[in-house]
Amino acid sequence: MAELNKENLYQYLLQLGDNVMILGHRLSELCGHGPSLETDIALTNISLDLFGQTRSYFQYAASIKGDDSTEDKIAFLRFPNEYRNTILVEQPNTDFAYVITRQFLFDQYHLLLLEKLVDSSDETIAAIANKSIKEVSYHVRFSSEWMKRLGDGTEESNAKIQEALNYLYPYAGELLKTSPIEELAAGAGYGIDPDILTDSYYQNVNQVLEEATIKIPEGKWSHSGGKNGIHSEHLGFILSDLQYMQRTYPDMAW
Repeated sequence: MAELNKENLYQYLLQLGDNVMILGHRLSELCGHGPSLETDIALTNISLDLFGQTRSYFQYAASIKGDDSTEDKIAFLRFPNEYRNTILVEQPNTDFAYVITRQFLFDQYHLLLLEKLVDSSDETIAAIANKSIKEVSYHVRFSSEWMKRLGDGTEESNAKIQEALNYLYPYAGELLKTSPIEELAAGAGYGIDPDILTDSYYQNVNQVLEEATIKIPEGKWSHSGGKNGIHSEHLGFILSDLQYMQRTYPDMAW
């Protein structure tokens, strides 16, 4: 594999890993703060699923990068502009409606992505996708059922989930916008062009929203920039927590 191709593969792995790591961290902030014990445990388990996927991506990325790279250094010792996650996953846990809506919008994309990546020409990416599908299938069921429960529940719950969707919906479009590294990955066969997921994504999302009696926001404009390292202010606060121990005690290990 040529050096340039190694770098492209490394960057693609960062994009895959950063999305699940940042969302996993957001969910970890809720541990002990869920609306019920059952839901608290479910959100914590989803967070653990996502961190497990992160480790798989970053362990592989470290092997591609070589030198003294490790999964911990990749996760904790980059600058904000070097993270490739979408802006959606870094949005704060405003309330339970925002948590569920953010999860729902990402889950619907994530499952479609993994279903394509199982056919990746890269055996390791295909294996990670194959292992992750079972977990993410549950994530989709969990967040979709909560969208329906809140949307078709009380007048107050419907109003709260509608408010969350109105705010977060414009962030979902970035998931489906093709970044330069995704274009290269798709061309090389180990990744996909997310634009091919667009029709299926909105069909699946809108079907759940209609069942939940939630109004689908109008307009097609969406936030973007995260895949290219341009983030909201929220990522800086996330990284200040996430990176504290590694930057305070360099090269520490359990």
